[in-house]
Amino acid sequence: MELYLAVPLVLVALLVAAMGVAAVTRGWVPPWNRRQVRRVRLYGRGQLILAVALCLQAFRLGTSNPAIRSLGALFGSGLLLAGIFVTRASFRAGGNRQGSGTVSSGAGPTRRERP
Repeated sequence: MELYLAVPLVLVALLVAAMGVAAVTRGWVPPWNRRQVRRVRLYGRGQLILAVALCLQAFRLGTSNPAIRSLGALFGSGLLLAGIFVTRASFRAGGNRQGSGTVSSGAGPTRRERP
């Protein structure tokens, strides 16, 4: 049992879970990610998936049964990758935009002339 690794991992997982819950319920994103995140709730769900994966990895470290350790590593790693993909998907713009997002004529926005 590697409790010296499992305990800090659980603490980090709790911090990530708190950020995920804050993003899903309140729309809060940490300051270092505010510019990149486009879909806050998806970001929060990704953080929650990451927290579950970290807890699974910590549970795997706390057991001595080799079958549980290997299954914990497999599922924990899969959830970790899924959480990273979901979190990264929140950085992209959503699919419900009104226009194409680009100016087709290349002229840019026009100014209003004064009367």
